[in-house]
Amino acid sequence: MSGTLNKVMLIGHLGDSVKTHYFDGGGCIGRFPLATNETYTNKSTGEKVTNTEWHNIVVRNKAAEICEKYLNKGDKIYIEGRLKTRKWQGDDGKDRYSTEINVDEFTFLSTKGGANEGQSTSSKPPVVEESPPEDDLPF
Repeated sequence: MSGTLNKVMLIGHLGDSVKTHYFDGGGCIGRFPLATNETYTNKSTGEKVTNTEWHNIVVRNKAAEICEKYLNKGDKIYIEGRLKTRKWQGDDGKDRYSTEINVDEFTFLSTKGGANEGQSTSSKPPVVEESPPEDDLPF
């Protein structure tokens, strides 16, 4: 195979609210930490062990605005994107590196109040469906 692939798919929970930065030209960027868990049973002790991996998530423009509006700490989300490593110099003059997930698509798996379960949202906000009045229920 001569081609390459840089694709990441994650399902996890937000570790904090979305922090959005707006630019003079009208664009914006949103960042938030995403936690994914791996659970297994230690064979020697029988103890259940959970390891949490933290991922730095980056969304841009309209997607950032949607995430900022509808996501909160603890919400579950599915994301697809690509890995990107940034390099900068710290205050001490040493090179620092950060690996981020640049999001291409996402789906809210839970949002405020649990509404919109499974709502796919890559370019427009989720639609809140109204529940029928209680007297219209068939049971």
